[in-house]
Amino acid sequence: MLRNAFQPWHLVLVVCLLVFGSERLPDMARSLGRSMRILKSEAHALRSDDTA
Repeated sequence: MLRNAFQPWHLVLVVCLLVFGSERLPDMARSLGRSMRILKSEAHALRSDDTA
């Protein structure tokens, strides 16, 4: 049962927590979300420019 409890992303999460610390992770996640939104909107703008 314990073997199925841990997934590979759990290990990634623990390593990120140890490397960056608990105080910086929310800021990093927020900036990553902003970057993804900007990238998505720019890709959408490029697609709409191609069709026009």
